[in-house]
Amino acid sequence: MSIDHERFQSPLSWRYGSEAMRGVWAEATKRRLMRRVWLALAEAQAEVGLVTAEAIDDLRRTIDTIDIDRAAEIEGRIRHDVMAEILAWAEQAPVGGGSIHLGATSEDINDTVYALRIRDALELIRAALVELITALADRVEETADLVTQGWTHIQPAAPTTVGYRLASTLQDLVTDLDELSRATAGVRAKGFKGATGTGSSFAALLEGRGVGPSELEASAMARLGVPAALITTQVAPRKQEWLVLNALAGIAASASRFAFNIRLMQSPPFGEWSEGFEAGQVGSSAMPWKRNPIDAENVNSLARLVAALPAVAWQNEALSLLERTLDDSANRRIVLPEAFLLVDEILKRSVRLARRLTIEPAAIAGALERYGPFAATELVLLIASAAGGDRQALHERIRGHSLDAWRAVEAGQPNPLAASLAGDEVIAALVPPNRIRELIDRPSAHVGDAPQRARRMAELARRAAET
Repeated sequence: MSIDHERFQSPLSWRYGSEAMRGVWAEATKRRLMRRVWLALAEAQAEVGLVTAEAIDDLRRTIDTIDIDRAAEIEGRIRHDVMAEILAWAEQAPVGGGSIHLGATSEDINDTVYALRIRDALELIRAALVELITALADRVEETADLVTQGWTHIQPAAPTTVGYRLASTLQDLVTDLDELSRATAGVRAKGFKGATGTGSSFAALLEGRGVGPSELEASAMARLGVPAALITTQVAPRKQEWLVLNALAGIAASASRFAFNIRLMQSPPFGEWSEGFEAGQVGSSAMPWKRNPIDAENVNSLARLVAALPAVAWQNEALSLLERTLDDSANRRIVLPEAFLLVDEILKRSVRLARRLTIEPAAIAGALERYGPFAATELVLLIASAAGGDRQALHERIRGHSLDAWRAVEAGQPNPLAASLAGDEVIAALVPPNRIRELIDRPSAHVGDAPQRARRMAELARRAAET
């Protein structure tokens, strides 16, 4: 693909997003779809005698001969993009050109085209999301039993497993898939209802022919394969675009949390995960040793922009006054393609993150050795209390030992907590010292049924991805 880099080009035109998604939102695709919509209307009208067979043949013959330059030339003169496309096609189709757009208004065409493009774009997003869910389910299963230090408030907490942590993101992505399916099922075209959505222009054309506007619309929409909204103003319901953008923003949020966790765990104080680093890859122009998490950072950056886009769709819905205002038209040309292309890129990079995620067992073991013993103090407290000890007094004694041990860990020393608790006469009288050491030295005993839940989540995710 040739890009004119002497002029401003959106990064979405060449840097981010797939060729398939760019194809959905290409101007040429839009013009071809406009002609498909006009032809579907004309074919439905031909069935009731409003358009001749010769006109239909002429339109079919020229349907793919779009001429964007000619349409732009006409638009420069008449300042109406839809009418310019009509006139450009009519020049190519002298027999059928006079039948184009019979009874329709611009948004019958534009909003039906948007519905077709949104539907096609959602199919691409769904395929990419399924790929991510499948890739992450693989990693969840691989690491379901791998015990790791847990963190809350970015402070050491009870242990968990790597697979269980990843399963949290996987669960969110399955929710995103559900929301995407709902949004897709709700996509409706404007259909053919005329200037204020009442179908009055079509009613006038059909008078005495035994067919009403709804039947004509149904015939045309069946050819296009997308349902029309029952009720519209001059435009299709803007609510559906807000719901679609919310679904896309939800995907971006899940991917962003996943990416941010990778960035955090790749930082040297943790050092337990990394996103992978290819041979020959450069991390920094100034610092040769750098291994920056570039895919994860990119996901976070693009997701930040996606999060802002539903607000525009919200205003397009809330401020679409009476039968229609035109103050949404310009921003929809930008917001809708950008949202899809951004999420397309986010998903592509997230799949790469899931597949190339590198786990560092030595770093995980080191963190568990330093901080894992603290998690076991809860069990020591429970067992000692059950053996007849005063729960509040025991809590205070264990807290004192824990704080002393924390200071030793901060000083770079091995965690002394097991020996310290085992040497406390009050605690040792309630819990045998060897039992204390066993509880503290086995962090794998403190993850509950996390491994089983992680594997169950992977199973559910695969099932959702297959439906």
